[in-house]
Order: sequence, then C-alpha cells, then structure tokens
Amino acid sequence: MICPTRSNRGRKLPPEVLTPSEARRLLDACSATSATGLRNRALIALLYRGGLRTAEALSLEPRDVDLAEGRVNVRHGKGRKARMVGIDATACEIVGRWLQRKERDGIGGPVLSTLKGGPLDSGYVRRTFKRLAKAAGIAKRVHPHGLRHSFASGLLEEGVGVGVISKALGHGSIATTSTYLDHVNPQAAIDAAKKREWA
Repeated sequence: MICPTRSNRGRKLPPEVLTPSEARRLLDACSATSATGLRNRALIALLYRGGLRTAEALSLEPRDVDLAEGRVNVRHGKGRKARMVGIDATACEIVGRWLQRKERDGIGGPVLSTLKGGPLDSGYVRRTFKRLAKAAGIAKRVHPHGLRHSFASGLLEEGVGVGVISKALGHGSIATTSTYLDHVNPQAAIDAAKKREWA
C-alpha cells in the first residue's frame, strides 16, 4: 500500500482500480458476524456495486434502499442531483444482512450508521479502508472512491455503454464519463499497442 510522502502529500494521485478478486478479498477482510463487520460489508457493496460516492452512501436513509427491486435512491448526489441506481442480488443480500442486524439491535439512523445510530464520517471510512486493505494483503492504494472507479471499469469491461455508465455515476455529461473511463481503464489501449507489429 502506498503511503503519503512529502513528495505526494496534497497531490491527487491517479485511481487504482481493484480487480474482482481484490474487491472480494476486501469484503472478506470484514467480519461476517459482528455488527461493524456487517456494516462495513454493506458499505463496500454500495460503493463497489452501486458506484456511489462516499458522501452519497453515508447520506442514505432506510427508505432510500429497495432491496426487493434492487434499487437505491440517491437523493443527495453531487450538485444536488438525485438519481436511481441498481445493485445486484449479492449486494442486496449483503446490505440486507446489515439492515436486519440494525433492526434486531434497535439501531436507528441512516443506513450506514454507528452502532448507536449516529452518522458515520468520511474520515472513519478512509481509515477503515486502509485497515481492511492491509488485512486483505492488497498492495494497491485502496480508498473509498477507488471502488467507484472499479464499478465504472467493471461495467465498461462487461460491454455496458458509456451513456448508461454516465447515468449510473451521476455525471453531468457523457464527455465527463469518457474522460473518467479513459483515465481508470487504459487496458484497451494497452492491449491494442501490444498487438502491433513492426512493418
């Protein structure tokens, strides 16, 4: 894992996309039985499979999550833009386990709350990701927004169109999404260059 140094502190480092295997290892680094482990697994699922920004995930209320339909209503998106995103069945199951635990233990508050029902802060999320990455043995720089990049990259690799990805990410324009995808997923250009032959 890359640690901030005097040379890069304050600089915006390029995102490092996680592979599906690495994302699974990050998830497996969370306890599957403790309350905090279930909550952190739900957080990872929402970021990695829903493409949410950290602030969007932290602002979700229980009424925003429809697990039966696999939908999440992002009411507090960037620039005050609301959108609806889908999450797959496995992500729904992970989030559902945490919500069931909240109900069983009488924990109120937002979806991703403290064990006393209070809101989580982004600093806690960043520290948690560093700890989980270390436990999972992932050498890449793992941070919450990186899972959003991984979400976009995964959709692109699955053949999803840029327009659909743009809506899922909540971008204002497809041009923004195109630049975003070119930055996080250069594999197509790499593969094309590797296949070239000298004349």
